Formats: sequence, C-alpha cells, structure tokens
Amino acid sequence: MNDTRVPILLPLPFPGPFDYAAPEGTFVEPGTVVRVPLGPRTALGVVWDASDSANTVDASKLKPINQVLPTRPLPEFHRKFIDWVARYNLSAPGAVLRMSLTAPDGLLPPASERWVRLGSDQTPSKGYRATPARTKILEALRAAPEHAMHRKAVVEAAGTSTSVLDGLVKTGLVETFERKPKGRWPVPRLRRETFSLNDKQQDAADQLVESLPDGFSVSLIDGVTGSGKTEVYFDVIDRLLGDPKQTGQVLVMLPEIALTGQWLSRFKQRFGCAPALWHSDLTPKMRADTWRAVSDGEARIVVGARSALFLPFRELDLIVLDEEHDGSFKQDEGVVYQARDMAVVRAHIAQCPIVLASATPSLETVLNTVEGRYKRMILPSRHGGAVMPDVSLINLREDKPERGSWLSPTLIAAVERRLEAGQQSLLFLNRRGYAPLTLCNACGHRYKCPSCEAWLTEHRLAKRLMCHHCGFQTKASSSCTVCGEEESLVACGPGVERVGEEAVRRFPHARIAIGSSDTMQRTSVREMIEAVERGDVDILVGTQILAKGYHFPNLTLVGVVDADLSLYGGDVRAGEKTFQLLHQVSGRAGRGDVRGEVMLQTHEPDHPVMQALISDDRDAFYETELAQREMMALPPYGRLAAIVLSDPEEDRLDNFCRELVQKQPREDADLEGIKVFGPAAAPISVIRGRHRRRFLVRGAPGVRLQPFISKWLRGIKTPGALRLSVDIDPYSFL
Repeated sequence: MNDTRVPILLPLPFPGPFDYAAPEGTFVEPGTVVRVPLGPRTALGVVWDASDSANTVDASKLKPINQVLPTRPLPEFHRKFIDWVARYNLSAPGAVLRMSLTAPDGLLPPASERWVRLGSDQTPSKGYRATPARTKILEALRAAPEHAMHRKAVVEAAGTSTSVLDGLVKTGLVETFERKPKGRWPVPRLRRETFSLNDKQQDAADQLVESLPDGFSVSLIDGVTGSGKTEVYFDVIDRLLGDPKQTGQVLVMLPEIALTGQWLSRFKQRFGCAPALWHSDLTPKMRADTWRAVSDGEARIVVGARSALFLPFRELDLIVLDEEHDGSFKQDEGVVYQARDMAVVRAHIAQCPIVLASATPSLETVLNTVEGRYKRMILPSRHGGAVMPDVSLINLREDKPERGSWLSPTLIAAVERRLEAGQQSLLFLNRRGYAPLTLCNACGHRYKCPSCEAWLTEHRLAKRLMCHHCGFQTKASSSCTVCGEEESLVACGPGVERVGEEAVRRFPHARIAIGSSDTMQRTSVREMIEAVERGDVDILVGTQILAKGYHFPNLTLVGVVDADLSLYGGDVRAGEKTFQLLHQVSGRAGRGDVRGEVMLQTHEPDHPVMQALISDDRDAFYETELAQREMMALPPYGRLAAIVLSDPEEDRLDNFCRELVQKQPREDADLEGIKVFGPAAAPISVIRGRHRRRFLVRGAPGVRLQPFISKWLRGIKTPGALRLSVDIDPYSFL
C-alpha cells in the first residue's frame, strides 16, 4: 500500500474496518496480522482490502500500527470468504474474523524446545560413577539420530528421571541445546493393504479424482449406511496428496468431533499417522500448534468440526463434509451460519472441489443433485457382503407395554432372541435423563426451571433435577418442596436412564451399558465403544450420542423406544429430521455377517416417515417431502430467515416488537415475493430468564431476503438488555 492509511479489520462486532497509519517505511500487505491501539488497550487486527467507503478521518489523526506480527498473512481467498459469510448471514465482518483468530499464540513463532546430545568429550571425569540409569541415557543418545533427543523423550526411552539426566549434564558427558520444533504432521500415505474397494466404490472414487483438476465442483457420495463412503474419500485424499502437482491442503469436516474415535482409529490404520485435529477440546498449545501448521501449509490434512472451516488455510485442494445432513453443522449462537452451505461457498472461492457424504442427505442437497448442480455417486449396498436390516413397526396402540414399562412384549422377545444367539442389541431413545417431568402426587406441583419455561428433567444416576436448556441443576429430593409430603414425587415419561432401568429388570443376566451425553465424557465414550467392540456389552441403551457413525459388527438388533418423539411441533423440518435420525439409527444394525433387525415402536404407524422406513424407499419419501415444501414455498425452494429477539423484561420486548412491526418496509418493491410472520412467542418462551419472540420472513423461490432485512433493521437500536439476532436459513424453531 502506497498510502499510509491502512484499513484494519478488528475481531470485534464492528460494521467494518477502521483506518490506521502504517509505520513509516513499512509495507503491510492485505492479510497481515497486526496489533493496534484501541482506546486504552491494544487489539489484534488484520490489514483488510481497500473498500469504497469514504475516509472521514484526517490522515494526521490516524493512530499508528503498534506491531506487525511475524505470521503468514491471511490469504486473499480467506478474506473474501470472511466478507461473504458476513454479508450472507448479516453478521459483522469482525465477528466472523474472530472465528479465524481463536488461537492467538499461533500468531507467534513456536517456542524453542530443550534438547540434549552427547558432549564433544566423552571421557569421564575423575570420580564418575557409571550407574545403570546413566548408562541407559547414554545408550539412548548414542542410538538416536545425530546423538540428540528431546529431554522428555530421552528420559522416557531410558526409563529414568530428569535428575539423572541433569547429573549427566553436570559431568559434561551430555550437553543441552535449544532447537526449533520440527513438523508434527507428516504427509499421510494410504496403506492400501488395509482395505480394498468394490466396483461401485472404485467407480465413485475414480469419478471424484477425475474432477479434481477442474477446480470448483460439488459431489455427493450417496451411500446406504455401511456402504464404505469413508473409504471412497480416503482413496481420493490419498491420490490427491500423492500427486506432485497438488501441493495444497485437505479439510475433512465431521459432526460431533468428540465422538469420532472410531473414525480417527480407522484413519491412523489406513494412513499410518494422525491428521491435524481442530475442535473445542484441544488445549491452547495444541490449538496454537495446529493453527500455525495450517497457516504455514505444513498440516496437509485437517480434520475438524464446523469451526475448522475458518482456519487460515494456505491453499485448499479439497473439502470433504461427512454426514452433511447433520444438525450440528448449524451454529445457532454468535455468528449464526450453516457450515454445510458455507463450506460450499469456501470451496467456490478457493476454486477447489468439495465432496459431501451421507446416507440421508439434506433436502437442499437432494434438490441440487436432482437439478444437476451437484454430481451424485451412488453406493447402493453395504460393503463386504453385509445387507441392510429388516425394518418393522410395533403399533403401540395394539402391542402395548405393561403398565409402568416402555418396552413392548414384541421388542422384549426380540432382545431375548438376540441374547440367546450371543448377539448385541441397541435400545434407542433420544431423550436424556430418567424422566422429562417430575410432579407431586399430593399437591400436583410440577418441577419447573426457575429461569426457563420448561420442566426439569430428573437424572436419577446423578440424583439431580436438570434443565436441558440453561443448565440449571438442583438436588433431587424424596419429599415435595411445596407441600412437604414424603415419597410423593412421581416420574412421568421415559428417558434413556429409565429405559436402562427397565432393561436391567427385564434382562437380569445381560451386560447392559447406558450411554448419553450427560453421563459420558470423551474417555468414557471411548471406553464404552471399546467394550462393545470386544463383546463385553450385550445391550446398549443410548441416545443420539451412540446412534451415528459407529460400526459394531455383532450388533444385530436396534429397538427404537419412541419413534414419534420428534415428529410433531412447529418445526417445518420435523419429518426430514426424524427420517434422517431413525434411518441413521437403523443403520447400526447388521453391519457384520448376520442380517440386522430394526423395530420402531410408534403410535402413528401410518405416518409417511414410518412407511418410508419400513419400505426402505428413501427416495419416495424425499419426493413427497420436496413436493410439500414446494407447494408451501419452504426450503429448499423458498427461503426463510428468522429475526430472534429476547429480553429479561417482557413488556419492553413486546413494545419493541410492536415498534419493529411499524418500521417494516411496506413498499410493493420491498415486499415482492416476501411475507413476514409474527411476532410470535417461541415454543419455549423463556430461556435463561429471557423472554423470546420471533419474526419469520419467507421469500419466494429466487428471492433474496438479506436486502429486505437489512433495510428493515437499518438504524434500529435495541433498548436496555434486549438482544436481536438474524438467523438466515434457520434449522431450529424452538
């Protein structure tokens, strides 16, 4: 930049960059990370691209940049992506930038590491004692490359203590030195002897590889559960990384990264090393190391959750989005965005291909394949000779569970057959805790969250009553807190813990494990998975945490306790979400040599979702669902946007909503193809002490909602603690 005026985008919710003065004689290119004064403090910022906005501050009054950080500048395609995400989702560009700067230590060069090596003079001094521990350290160093090792590594190799090593340093036989850390992420190389592709898989992989040199394209690996979609894109990744013409990086995005132990184990088995990981459970040091390695291009393959999309890749050659339908790709707090859609945009800006994979693709993706915008590779059968399970319905109106029970006689008998055959069963209920409601039989009091318009869920294992919306907890009591009556509290409805309790009662000799996000941390999830794989578990009772992505060859029965749980309510995507969930759950059955069986307990056996599941006619369900969406101009045909408002004071919130209605654009040109609904109270009207209201804006096919909403909200100032956020393409309607 020739001008001393430099636009700096700060990772804060400002509408755009601020102007600063470049230090005299210093060239700062767009993308450079700097530190600048901001009021009484300093803040990180990034030199941004010049804009058309008028410069209103006199150049002589501009504050100078304090420091230019020694990190690689953010590439142009990354900056364009940040601007695009901000414009599309009506978010502040700085708030989007913040998601790219979540590892501040990664902006600095890595700290030197303390190493040791053999001293130049290996003649022992007078009085030296060659103890066994000292000898082991010296032997480890003599065997090491360059006779040098990291301090920690040599101590571990010798099986000694650091005090022994320090003693050797004092003798001069070993000397210390500083070394810059070397790369931790070697280029993965596929061990092809670990697996083989069938004809359909090989054809899909070949088609994807052929499209790699063409730049941007979107492809869908549409395969049934257990068809080997992962192996297909593993093959593609290997051939890309092995091509000397391809020097860029690969991003693999997975939902619920904490639950991907099996996936990572398979990756290490196939490629001989671990990828660079990016998710919320990383330590600050690991985040800094990974961020730096991605920025430098050293990490050739990165596996992460949705936030990995905002890493500063030096060069992207391929993006893979596994389980692309998964709801966890939607971020509902802070910058609200759909990572699947943003990943497609990032691939387009970077001019690289993106591969989506799912057994139950989202309706948006299905429509894009039907209309030819996305390529589609079909894997119609399971890999290795396994077949899809038989799916049947249990009509709870006729086949009723016993009073106080939740498992029907038919499902109980099926579990018993699997136990006799030495096979495993999964009892699935997507509801955490023991019971969703606790009430007093004496006075009728229902236990409610003090901060939310929601019932408290009993968690009997933890002996707590919990709110699943705000996290409130209180100790469970044996007496009513209102009337004081002893032993009067009654649990209403089933949770996964209650189903587990019934399983223990029904099958006393079975080995039963209960898995849900309330009771399991990362380590316990891994331990449970390993126990199931070893055959140490006969019956697995779990929620969604155990229902997706896992491969249990000896699990042959899946029983869904309440298949209707998510079918009803105000969610326009209820049918789609329920079908996807139950189809994914069903896919855990029969992935080995024995054909699986799936039983869905339902009160609505004639519902289209249930009929689609038992007929194994996914495409017919999608056609029906798409036709209904098109008729109502709902996504993926029409567009939706939500304006969500919340405030601790209900009167102030309602008054503001009325004012907002009055300020809505009314001209015909503004309203063409657009309809506004609301304001309406959310189904859960109070969360964390904040009352909630929502406007829903619907646009006809081809109509962009952002200009209308921007015009509507321009100049709007929210009073007091009132919050306003915009959700483009909402997925949650609670």
